[in-house]
Amino acid sequence: MFHTDCPARDVVDHVTSRWGIWVLISLRNNDLRFYELRESIRGISEKMLAQTLRALVQDGLVWREVEPTTPPQVTYGLTEFGRDIGEPLTDLFNRITRRLPPRNAE
Repeated sequence: MFHTDCPARDVVDHVTSRWGIWVLISLRNNDLRFYELRESIRGISEKMLAQTLRALVQDGLVWREVEPTTPPQVTYGLTEFGRDIGEPLTDLFNRITRRLPPRNAE
């Protein structure tokens, strides 16, 4: 049984949210600045990216580094926990991608 007050439940909800998976997959190979991350995830608004990142940082899956420049540059990357969780998600994404026909095929 999964209780509503189980701490793992919140992390699973954040990871499997509409945008959480894409953030983890986008950060799998490189640390990215906020705007780079936004560009790598089609369709995400700045507000939703900020909310998703805030949750994933709080969960310990993503780290955040602010460079004291004007304007501040913020870089994000996966923590060890984030890499551990992101690995099967990336594997799932790759398996699905291999099975799908090319988009221009009819």
